[in-house]
Amino acid sequence: MKVNEGLGALGKWLVAVGLSTAAVGALVLLASRFPGLRLGRLPGDISVERPGFRLYLPLGTSILLSVVLSLVLWLLGRRR
Repeated sequence: MKVNEGLGALGKWLVAVGLSTAAVGALVLLASRFPGLRLGRLPGDISVERPGFRLYLPLGTSILLSVVLSLVLWLLGRRR
């Protein structure tokens, strides 16, 4: 394998990651316009607010995103 072939594969991978990141960003922006689709307000998310102190732990959102990403990566891995 030549060095250029490896760089080409890396370039394709970086473009795919960039496009995926942009797509996720666009989905998050669109979801903020619809009250029922907002991430960060799921059951299991912990929010504590006190004077001078604010704590937010998105546990439910993290679990949901982990399951979705695991499913997507599993499906992509099966394709090969």
